[in-house]
Amino acid sequence: MFRILFFEPRIPGNTGNAIRLAAATGAELHLVEPLGFDLSDAQLKRAGLDYHDLAVMTVHADLEAAWAALLPARVYAFTAGASTTYTDIEYEPGDVLLFGPEPSGLPDEVLNDPHVTARLQLPMLPGRRSMNLANTASVAVYEAWRQQGFFGSG
Repeated sequence: MFRILFFEPRIPGNTGNAIRLAAATGAELHLVEPLGFDLSDAQLKRAGLDYHDLAVMTVHADLEAAWAALLPARVYAFTAGASTTYTDIEYEPGDVLLFGPEPSGLPDEVLNDPHVTARLQLPMLPGRRSMNLANTASVAVYEAWRQQGFFGSG
């Protein structure tokens, strides 16, 4: 299935929602430290509800450790500054969907990392800065999964 990669997430509720997303879709959730919260945070647990045991989640000490675990794979970095829309991609199982921390997004050194296959964006109305991290990840994962015929769903 697909792999969701959150680079240095800051808001526990968004990561908790991503845990539910991973559990509901069969995607893997990968987190790159440092995290802006403790994994025992009450907001994280509340947002993830009882899905923690149903989700595959891995925490990596840094981006290099994440690359070592995830590559080779196509890596799509989501950023509001991209010109390619997320629906322009033909996703394949194993693809990595990379998202940056709230509120800054992915730093230039990550966007320019040679492992990044392409930069993608979700369309927004003019003058809007960004979408919520968990919402963006959900839209992207469901599009990728839709393209696979929602493989594995009941």
